[in-house]
Amino acid sequence: MSDAVNLVADSALREKREKVFLVLAGCFLAAMAMLNVVGITHFIALGPLSLAVGVLPYPITFLCTDLISELYGKTRANFVVWLGFALNLFILFVVWLGDALPAVGEAARPPWQDLAINGQLFLPNGESLSGTVELFHIIYACTSGAVFASMVAYLAAQFCDVHLFHFWKKLTKGKHLWLRNNGSTLVSQLVDSLAVVGITFGAAFMRGEKTFEIMLVLLASNYAFKVVAALVDTIPLYFLVNWLRGYLKLSENEEVTY
Repeated sequence: MSDAVNLVADSALREKREKVFLVLAGCFLAAMAMLNVVGITHFIALGPLSLAVGVLPYPITFLCTDLISELYGKTRANFVVWLGFALNLFILFVVWLGDALPAVGEAARPPWQDLAINGQLFLPNGESLSGTVELFHIIYACTSGAVFASMVAYLAAQFCDVHLFHFWKKLTKGKHLWLRNNGSTLVSQLVDSLAVVGITFGAAFMRGEKTFEIMLVLLASNYAFKVVAALVDTIPLYFLVNWLRGYLKLSENEEVTY
């Protein structure tokens, strides 16, 4: 009888641990999707910072990978990173397919499908448009360029984050959570910011549309926002790690294994 009870308890605990992993992975993937869908379609002023709206949910991805690294280990964290990369490719395929397929006839078109452009509009992919164009084509040009940039930056930054997180964890023997959280995130965010701004706006800079000063402002704003977000998320990270260790019945420095 006791064996049956233990089996039920073990099954319930395993289900609980997998549900938490799914929530963390789901938050990570949702933030990645928002980043790539809204991307550079809109820029906002956040105090003195100039930011692409897609940057706003991005710090959540590092919080999620740090939590997964701490509670589930490096293998699970890398799995989520690769899953996010696959999601990037899927998003890129969907927006490419939507742009490649023929549009409906004029009689069936909603009024917002076409956009009138005064003068010339240079898109992030190097294309120049004028006259009447489809709104989705502009969104596709912005999204495809941002997704390509984010894929390169994403792989470099996320794997850097996971590797450095476990490097600091091993070096400090599992102590100083704040150090591995901030030490890994601050470096990986710099890698991400350099890659995203450089790839996304590099072509425009080469054509003379973006001055070097503007690119520096975008880079500095991008990284400054991520630094502040990384420092601020130390508080929820400590709270979530301590709470989840109790909820998942994990001892200090223990990781979920099967």
